Amino acid sequence: MKLISVLDWGLYLLIPTLILLHLFIAPYTKVEESFNIQATHDVLVYGTPLQNAYHRLSQTYDHFTFPGAVPRTFVGPVVLAGLGQPIVNLVGFDHAQAIVRGMLGLANAAALLLFARNFRRAYGRSAARWYLLLQASHFHVIFYASRTLPNMFAFGLTTTAAALLLPDPQSPERIHRRHRSAISLLVMAGIIFRSEVALLLFTTIFHLLFVVPSTSLERIIPHFIVAVIVSLVMTVPLDSYFWQKPLWPELWGFYFNAVQGNSSEWGTSPWWYYFVSAIPRLLVNPLTWGLMIPVAWKQPAVRPAVKGLLVPNLLFVAIYSLQPHKEARFIFYVVPSLTGAAALGADWIARRSIKAGKTAAVLTWGILLGSIAASFVASTGMLLVSSLNYPGGEALAYLRDTVQAEVAASSSSSAVVPVHADVLSCMTGVTLFGTATGYASAVPSKGKIVRKSPGNSVVLALDKTENESVLAREGFWKRFDYVLAEDIKKVKGDDWETVGVVKGYGGIEVSMNGLAEEDKVPEDVPVVGKSVSIERWKNRVKAITGGKWIGPKMVPRIYILKRVKDANRARETVDV
Repeated sequence: MKLISVLDWGLYLLIPTLILLHLFIAPYTKVEESFNIQATHDVLVYGTPLQNAYHRLSQTYDHFTFPGAVPRTFVGPVVLAGLGQPIVNLVGFDHAQAIVRGMLGLANAAALLLFARNFRRAYGRSAARWYLLLQASHFHVIFYASRTLPNMFAFGLTTTAAALLLPDPQSPERIHRRHRSAISLLVMAGIIFRSEVALLLFTTIFHLLFVVPSTSLERIIPHFIVAVIVSLVMTVPLDSYFWQKPLWPELWGFYFNAVQGNSSEWGTSPWWYYFVSAIPRLLVNPLTWGLMIPVAWKQPAVRPAVKGLLVPNLLFVAIYSLQPHKEARFIFYVVPSLTGAAALGADWIARRSIKAGKTAAVLTWGILLGSIAASFVASTGMLLVSSLNYPGGEALAYLRDTVQAEVAASSSSSAVVPVHADVLSCMTGVTLFGTATGYASAVPSKGKIVRKSPGNSVVLALDKTENESVLAREGFWKRFDYVLAEDIKKVKGDDWETVGVVKGYGGIEVSMNGLAEEDKVPEDVPVVGKSVSIERWKNRVKAITGGKWIGPKMVPRIYILKRVKDANRARETVDV
């Protein structure tokens, strides 16, 4: 009994452990996460001024300069900054980005574990074990759980709602209360974070009206209205303050993307994309959708449970497929329920095999567990490759550490250094969290550097200008001491020195003849970042295999440039 308990605890701890491991291995962010991570930084560093709010927000907060295609809510960033501030004060601002991302990841892990607990109560311990193993082996949800996408703020709410919709044989009298809570959470997720959750809400209500006899619109509508009002009260005043205009961000986003159809500018996919491509990739293991779910659907004993897990979620995906622009992250919400259906199928197959004899049981369990092990291997490979896609973050971290070392070697106790980061750098990991070594930040303001620094620190005053006509003027570049650029030819002036280059993932390299591939980086330019470790492993493997290598191909992505002349000129700073 004790061994079983240890096994169960180990499986429950697997999901949060893997989420934090993914965060540790890939600590930087992509452009899709930019708004929420920058907003969290700004709330954490600059606070929420009540006097002269417009001036102070517009001079310091990143979203006034880079608002994005549509405005996004500040609810998530405010929660992360508020809860994270005591921890940041305790362990230091250097770890602030990892802390706030870790909090989001653990919140999503808690939602997945709640689903697993309720799944166990509903369908038994063995089914829950299969669920935990399958869910932990899915790369995308684990990888994105700590990423500040609006979808991942909504994911915790939708997964908690899915957990509440599972049957509870121990207290069936609470079924309606749980359903009402689930509907309220889906309303909150749709109104505050992602409007497409409204489709999942309505397919869920539609399913409940047909499968739960005592469910009726009369029971649902009052709680639905209350949830709508509460959600609007949470988002509209808060976001109107931060954006300094009356605003319901998700309504704006829905109108821009769905009504006006502007989301199609980011690409379109055929209607079957989610079913044929996205869902199989999200589930990773081909046996989940090729064997486990079909077997579970065919068994009368578990078919009602499987229908409850599949029907509202697949109906949501089917309706959402009418939207031309599609991304796998838009349907993350269905992964726990689809995984649950697969777990029921795996549990039925495993139990059935035991009755068929020892040989059949060993073979069946070997195939099921082998497929999960293969999924873990595949997910590990995807994690390692994905971690190589953040050259901007690596370049900024290297630059910050370099400047800190220079300041430490000089008589100065602190410094504010102007830095320009180009588009690719900003898309691949550059965030405001990465610009400071202490509880400080800096932004350009009317030609000056605005700084908030309660102590000694190094602050990189980050400029992210994208306007091509501005970038074409040589005078623009004279403001900076350092530049992070994909193309050094676009950096004007003859007083720049390349002090480093960060390589990024460029596909799979297959070398069977032992010949070294020509490196486009000059010999006198140091290569920094994770590609150094990749190159070291590559050389070791080649030494063992006689020059053969199959692995990630690393190509130059971001160059780090330093101004040679007047590098130590005085910089004007003002406190805010």
